[in-house]
Amino acid sequence: MKRTTRIFLGVTIIISLAASVTLITGKPQISFAASSNVQNFMNMTEEQRIQAAKNMTQEEKQKVMNEFSKQNSTVDENMSATMKNTKAFTGNFVGSGDGFHKAEGVVKVITLADGKTFLRLENLKATNGPDLYVYLSTGKDVSDIVNLGRLKGNIGNQNYEIPPGTNLSKYDTVLIWCKAFSTLFGSAKLLN
Repeated sequence: MKRTTRIFLGVTIIISLAASVTLITGKPQISFAASSNVQNFMNMTEEQRIQAAKNMTQEEKQKVMNEFSKQNSTVDENMSATMKNTKAFTGNFVGSGDGFHKAEGVVKVITLADGKTFLRLENLKATNGPDLYVYLSTGKDVSDIVNLGRLKGNIGNQNYEIPPGTNLSKYDTVLIWCKAFSTLFGSAKLLN
């Protein structure tokens, strides 16, 4: 009977401490070590994934990256609208250079007859990862970017609308960037 009481008291104290941490911080602590399941990682909100990634060891990050690299998502969007007859910006993707994060394919900036401008990725083939985004940047970092949205697929052809007024002479580098791990997967320099 005494042993059961001590166990119950110990469990009660642990639960109380956990509740106190949640009340003090205003949100529960997220630990990737508690669940190394990649699906659980992706079921978190974007903010939770970024916070979890900050608490992960390099080994845990590599495990998530390895799991994602085994999965492919193919997209094949057309660009069927009428294009203006203007000289477009183009470029070719290159990987990050670390031997793991790879990217290849062609990048084109296309202006349509209705005045909308799109970034088109053609024949993209990139290492897959969590929280991949397409950015226009001033270089190979994210200190000054235009966010075009989540990468639709790590393989194929896809289109991203560029916000009106975006200065492509300034934002002349296309990045495939993992937001959760703050990691470059690939880049393309836009040339006119």
